[in-house]
Amino acid sequence: MDVTTLTLVGLIALALLFDYTNGFHDAANAIATVVATRVLKPRWAVLWAAGWNFAAFFLVGTAVANTVGSTVHTEFFGPAVVFAALLGAVVWNFTSWHLGLPTSSSHALVGGLVGAGLTAGGLSAIKGESVEKTALFVLVSPVAGLLLGSVVMTLLGALLRRADVPRTERRFRALQLVSSAAVSLGHGGNDAQKTMGVIAALLVSTGHLDAPIDGDLPIPDWVALSAYLAIAAGTMSGGWRLVRTMGSSITRLRPVSGFAAETSAAVALFGSTALGAPVSTTHTVAGAVTGVGAANRGATVDWGVFGRLAVAWVVTLPAAAAVAAVAYLLTTAPPTAVSAVVMTVVLAGLVALLVLALRSAPRASDVVPGDDEELEVPLRPGAGSVIDSRGVPASREVLERGGSLAEAEAAARREDRPRQPL
Repeated sequence: MDVTTLTLVGLIALALLFDYTNGFHDAANAIATVVATRVLKPRWAVLWAAGWNFAAFFLVGTAVANTVGSTVHTEFFGPAVVFAALLGAVVWNFTSWHLGLPTSSSHALVGGLVGAGLTAGGLSAIKGESVEKTALFVLVSPVAGLLLGSVVMTLLGALLRRADVPRTERRFRALQLVSSAAVSLGHGGNDAQKTMGVIAALLVSTGHLDAPIDGDLPIPDWVALSAYLAIAAGTMSGGWRLVRTMGSSITRLRPVSGFAAETSAAVALFGSTALGAPVSTTHTVAGAVTGVGAANRGATVDWGVFGRLAVAWVVTLPAAAAVAAVAYLLTTAPPTAVSAVVMTVVLAGLVALLVLALRSAPRASDVVPGDDEELEVPLRPGAGSVIDSRGVPASREVLERGGSLAEAEAAARREDRPRQPL
């Protein structure tokens, strides 16, 4: 096997490694709400999510793959650009995962492609239409999730105003299985396509696939199958470090509000995928959770957490682009044979870091909500998932003076009086 073929195989492996990191980085988007509301245990939650990630292989097209694959024009889409772009995306995924920031793997990949493409050929290397669509949805996806979450939660609050609380809880625990499956299906259908687009564009640029005639990249079945398997495997690894941020740090969720957040996010994801927009599942789900919390008149939203997430989202594109630009320069400076060796060493190093990170990462048992972590408050009729923190004087006092949600919960637990567990 010659150096060129080895390089191609190594790049495909790196692309699938990115897809795997996408899965474990974004697993929290699909499982955080069902874990937070105790509908599924963490291990069952990731199996449920991974299965629906893979099911997208049979149900979703390739419009997003074409958008991502055409970010850099074919004449510049060589091995060096692909290597640098993927390296930038994987490095940012590792960094944000380690910090517990649920950032966008999608935007990290697009940022990497833009950084490498600009370094390789300047502005003429970049297809503006694809980048503009991605950049637009940096704003659209969280806003769409927030608005949809607010609307759905408001409607459910009105419909369930006089509903029996225990019955509401039971019904929506079952419905959350459906809504979480929809989020996982939308996640797999949108995110796996990004890796498919990169691999297909690489195969076209190296002459292993015919160039598209009608503008659509040819996506071989083995490429699609590999991408869906990689993202499902990543989801099964858990991404436990990010589950608490998505499931409870922004706002507290119960079955109705969890169902509202997941349904809203799924609708936004399916709509974006149909438009061929490579959106961020993270942005969409976080926006939906925030919208649900804001519309839930008894709940509190930690806007500080949402603000930190928003900053991380804005930084993702330029950060990944900067790493990719440096990687491209380091890759193209040495001779081709040396570059191939460097690429192999970097790939092996990334795999080793991934193994070490997974060994030291939080386990499934670390994210199971404990009884001592629940904010105990009176349940209101029709509010099986509506947290009425105002029903607890101690927590209300903390919130009114500007304290955080965590401080309010601690105050509620310290208060020595009978309560009905939420």
